[in-house]
Formats: sequence, structure tokens, C-alpha cells
Amino acid sequence: MQAAVETDQLGKRYGRQWALRDCSLHLPVGRIAALVGPNGAGKSTLLHLAVGLSRPDAGAVRIFGETPYRNPAALAGIGFVAQDTPLYRDFTAAELITMGGKLNQRWDAALARTRLADLGLPPDKPVGKLSGGQRAQVALALALAKRPRLLLLDEPVASLDPLARRAFLQTLMGSVAETGTTVLLSSHLLADVERVCDYAIVLNAAQVRLAGPVDDLVATHRRLVGPRHDGTTIPGVAEIVRASHTDRQSTLLVRTDGPVAHPQWTEHDVALEDVILAYLADGDTQASHEAWGVPA
Repeated sequence: MQAAVETDQLGKRYGRQWALRDCSLHLPVGRIAALVGPNGAGKSTLLHLAVGLSRPDAGAVRIFGETPYRNPAALAGIGFVAQDTPLYRDFTAAELITMGGKLNQRWDAALARTRLADLGLPPDKPVGKLSGGQRAQVALALALAKRPRLLLLDEPVASLDPLARRAFLQTLMGSVAETGTTVLLSSHLLADVERVCDYAIVLNAAQVRLAGPVDDLVATHRRLVGPRHDGTTIPGVAEIVRASHTDRQSTLLVRTDGPVAHPQWTEHDVALEDVILAYLADGDTQASHEAWGVPA
């Protein structure tokens, strides 16, 4: 299956610190993918490498089979909304649309104008005087006007209130449904991820810990409750991702490779956020939940 984004042992170093190291992933074409991980995990670095803003120090990144760094032909098919949606604040939305037409070979000004008109955004007001949600919508409209094959979004809704987040995501989903654009959305808001994404990539400590279709990830993970686990093999369990214990009982979040057929263990379904938090947990359940905006 063709990959929209593919990395092979990708690495990026700042001084002596590796922001990404041995990072390998394969994002199939046509997916709406979530890139999740704690602050400092390397999410922004990965997106900057994918959009050609940075050059790898190790390994490779390919977009539809091509290296993006200093490759205008590859970059023409990528739309990018950076963190904090940086825009020329003294420019109006109409001026930014005009400028985009002069800087891009493939540009759909009518699409951008229609998107903003549908949202009731003023075209002649400097974007610096718009609300955060309105600026995010302008940035998204400009990115979509490129008619990109791949749309990269770096925490685009992190600073928005719930209503603005919902409006942004609705606009995004409507546009993607019309065009079939592949999307890679960096976010730490797990409720938003679960609502709009069909593929998840979990990045932690500079590496990919988990990746795959959301339905498959949920289907292959289970919570088991039973007697205190002594380390023996449990039939059907490929990996114990997270474990907690009392004197007599263990609760395990596991990745399965078949039916869990053991009379001592009770099996429970898990949600996507349970799976993601398990792969990111550092041993402090309460702190992990608070950092990811979900109830403990």
C-alpha cells in the first residue's frame, strides 16, 4: 500500500539532544491520522521534517515516495498549518489569499473565499484582530487552497475553546471528505482524536511506540483482571503494556494475538484513550490523565 508519509530510522538532533531517533512509520494514503505524544516527544520535529523545513541528521523521510527537503515539486502537494497558526497579522484574509495565489502554482482562491464566507469571517479585517479560532480557520482555508495531497496540522486547536475546536474540526472533516486528502494531525486532545481520526501514531521518547488503524488498535488491546500476576505466560497475550497490582489482584492492559482463553482472567474492552495512555504512562496514572485532559 502506498505511503503518504514514510520514515526509516529517522533522526533529528539539536546539539547533543535527539528530538527524534530511530523513528520509523508508514502512514497509508487516504487516512486521517492522529500524531499523539507528550510535550517534547518530537511531534513538531517530525512534522517539520515531513514538510521540508528541517533536514534529517539520520535516516530518511519520504512524502509519496519523495524526499521533501529542498524539493519544490514534492512540497507543492503538501499543506501545513503550524502550531499557533502563524500568519502575517497586518494582512487581511483577502490579501493572504491573493498572496497565496502568487506563491503557489496550484491555488484555488475560490475555495478559500467560499470557506471563509461560509464561516462568516470578514475578508477585509487584519487577521491580527481576529479571534484565535478565526485565525485558525483562515490558516486552514489557506492550506486547503493548495489542494494538497497531504495536510499536516501541528496542534491547530490546542489553544481554542471547545466551540472553536468543534467548528475547526467540522470544517476539516468536510474538506477532507470532498477531496480525499491524507491528514496527519498532531494533538494531545484525545477526545478530538477519537472523534475525527481513523489512524493513530503514538510518539514517545523520540520514537514511534504504536501505529495503526484505530479500530485495529482498539480490537487488539484488552484489560484483564485476575489473580496477582507472577510473570507466567497468559494464552492469547502478546505483550503486557501496563500492569497494576494489589496484594491479591492484578489489572493488566495487554496487546493480544488471539483469544484470551484463561478461566482466571476476566476480559474487558478498552477505549482508544486507554490504549494511548497505557503506551505513554510513566507510572503516575493521575498525572498522565491530567496531562492528557481526560478524567482519571
